[in-house]
Amino acid sequence: MENLNIARPDKSEYAPYYEKYMSLVPAGDIIATLGQQLESTLATLRGITEEQANSRYAEGKWSVKELIGHIIDSERIFGYRALRFARNDQTPLPGYEQDDYVNNAKFGELSLSDLAEELEHLRKANLCLFRQFDAEAWQRQGEANEQKASVRAIVHIIAGHETHHMNILRTRYLSSTSAA
Repeated sequence: MENLNIARPDKSEYAPYYEKYMSLVPAGDIIATLGQQLESTLATLRGITEEQANSRYAEGKWSVKELIGHIIDSERIFGYRALRFARNDQTPLPGYEQDDYVNNAKFGELSLSDLAEELEHLRKANLCLFRQFDAEAWQRQGEANEQKASVRAIVHIIAGHETHHMNILRTRYLSSTSAA
């Protein structure tokens, strides 16, 4: 596909809830941002021990592994939404309950390196998908969780969601350790 300059989505292209993620995405090429973000995230994860990966910053909060698992699950779901909408599938999609996903995933039984590898493969697969979208596909919209969203908004949400959670990881889980 041609090298497209994917404009930042208009606020009408996503639910107001997602503004907290959109505000974290830098202006510019979203595909390049996703690639750079992956490298930064993987570098951070390589500096975390298994002991740290099983830790929680507070009672009732996710462990580092659960946090990374949540990023993976969310990217997988949002990538699927982007695919469906880009292909002009107008079937409304359901939402998902993030806590149920984390509670049923057993991320704690996996190694952090396995989770990092899964995230890497998933992001690279999504980048391959996103690069094939033409200008028309990026503009298409669909409905998920009873909210309209454009393909370009979904891809920006993926980036902002990861940034949001990696900021939490760095400030709440790793701020008092040498893994940051």
